[in-house]
Amino acid sequence: MIIGIDDTDSREGMCTTYLGALLMEELCAFGSPLGEPLLIRLNPTIPYKTRGNAAVALCFESDEPEKIIGHVVSRVSSMSRMECENTNPGVVFIREVDFKEAKPQLSEFFIRAVKDVISIDEARALAESLGLAFRAFKNGRGLIGALAACGAMLNQDWEHTYEFLTYRKDEACGTKRLVDNESLFGADSETYPETWDSVDRFNELVVCVPRSPDPVLYGIRGDTREAVEKAVAMVRSEEIERSCIYRTNQGTDMHLIRAGGVDDILEMHSYMLEGTVVSPAVTIRGGHSIFILEDDAGRTIDCAAFEPTKNFREVVRRLVPGDRVVVYGSVTEDTLNIEKICILSLADVSEERNPACPSCGKRMKSAGSGQGYRCRRCATSAAETELVPLERDLGPGFYEVPPCARRHLAKPLVRFRCPEFPVFPGR
Repeated sequence: MIIGIDDTDSREGMCTTYLGALLMEELCAFGSPLGEPLLIRLNPTIPYKTRGNAAVALCFESDEPEKIIGHVVSRVSSMSRMECENTNPGVVFIREVDFKEAKPQLSEFFIRAVKDVISIDEARALAESLGLAFRAFKNGRGLIGALAACGAMLNQDWEHTYEFLTYRKDEACGTKRLVDNESLFGADSETYPETWDSVDRFNELVVCVPRSPDPVLYGIRGDTREAVEKAVAMVRSEEIERSCIYRTNQGTDMHLIRAGGVDDILEMHSYMLEGTVVSPAVTIRGGHSIFILEDDAGRTIDCAAFEPTKNFREVVRRLVPGDRVVVYGSVTEDTLNIEKICILSLADVSEERNPACPSCGKRMKSAGSGQGYRCRRCATSAAETELVPLERDLGPGFYEVPPCARRHLAKPLVRFRCPEFPVFPGR
């Protein structure tokens, strides 16, 4: 049996991944876990999400499926933050006899839930048409993520990474997290690049310890189970209640859609879009830097490096009209929020200067209004200024926001393999 769960948390507490970790232990009373639990990040632009828009899926072998269903529903009912308006849990159960029929439709649904916008009615209709056992609490929006997580479990032919999540004791929740920063930087030094985004060295920040009032203590992300286990073994912290290693689509860019042009772009979706810079970046109130990108059909869109992207804004501010780029990011309010950028080619930049004397090499002085230029030493003259090419303090290649501004799904450049362009990880 596959169990998909979503939307049990709120901004004030709880975490769907914690419930998944708890059930991985408790459901062993009714059967045996099969494979790895999944943590699936869904479309990051959805406005109804509580925090990270994550769903979980578990798979168990059991002779007592009804007991599993009853226990899961009971736990979701009692532990979800039902008092929160945006908490609308959904739980889906798929028995083995239904795997074959459900697989193609739920596999597609999973990909759409990461890239697209899906309605509650569509999710409910799909679950009913497949004859699946499910529970929808309140408006049932969590059915979308629960079905998507089941689709990910049914067909795991997708790029994946791992996250080792640790959880606090109940009595510690709501108090300051006690995790030794030095040990986190040390673990990062020993395991990077197999683990990533634990810390932000440029901005001297710890990234893997949340600040929200949920039960997560810290989470280490990496390419393999072995890498995250090695890093966690080096971290010093308060006592951990439980932990769980999830297989996940984090750090894969699964949310991105390749856009042929600006006309393809829709709100609440994420894209890769190639175009030409047509205006230098303007920094507005709040420290946000915005430039205009034009596609090959002459359509334009605002592209923004918002203040939380910190030092990445310096890359954006060095772009000039004529630079050819590919931007990666999500679109809301007609603006593409840049997660990373590939500079394909740079425009030539020159500066107008007084002409150089052909005899001594020094710059000539103005001979007066409308009288050209003259070298006072050599008595040479010239009629016009000259354009001098300037070196750009920027090169072609991939650039990204720092770890402190990274979205869950965004692929860090340290995971890129690109023979065509250099890669400059933001770390």
